[in-house]
Amino acid sequence: MREALLECVVDASVGVKLFLVEPLSDRADALFARLVTEPLAHFYVPDLFFAECANVLWKYVRSFGYPAESARQDVADLTALALRTVSVADLVADALEIAMAHEVTVYDACYVALAHRLGLPLITADEALRRKLEGTPYDVRWLGDFPFF
Repeated sequence: MREALLECVVDASVGVKLFLVEPLSDRADALFARLVTEPLAHFYVPDLFFAECANVLWKYVRSFGYPAESARQDVADLTALALRTVSVADLVADALEIAMAHEVTVYDACYVALAHRLGLPLITADEALRRKLEGTPYDVRWLGDFPFF
C-alpha cells in the first residue's frame, strides 16, 4: 500500500457481495464506498472479474430465483464501477506458476499475480484462498478482517 493512496486488487468473491446479500456483504459495501469517497482510491481487477461476477449472478438466477432483470442491472452497475482493469493475457503465465506452486485455481491466481505485480494487497472473501497463500510472498487479505487500511 502506498502512503496516502488506497490501492488494492479485489476479486469476484468481493465484487458479487455488492449485489447479493451474503455474509460479509456489509464489508464489501464499506470497502467499495471508499472507492467513491476517496478520490485517490484505485481498485484493480483482471478483466475476468466481470465474467466471474456475471457467472455467479447467473447461478443465482438459475438456482435461487434471483430476478433476471436484477442480474442485468447488477452487471450494468458492476461495469460502471471505476475499476482499473488489466488483461488476463498479461497475467496468465505468472498465474499458472502461482497456481501450480500453491494449488489454487488459475482464475484465483490471476488476481494474486496482478496484486503481486502491482505490489498491492489482494482483498478476497475466499478464506480458503487466503489460508493457502499465508506465509508466501503474496499479500492476500480476507474481507472479514476489513477495515485493514
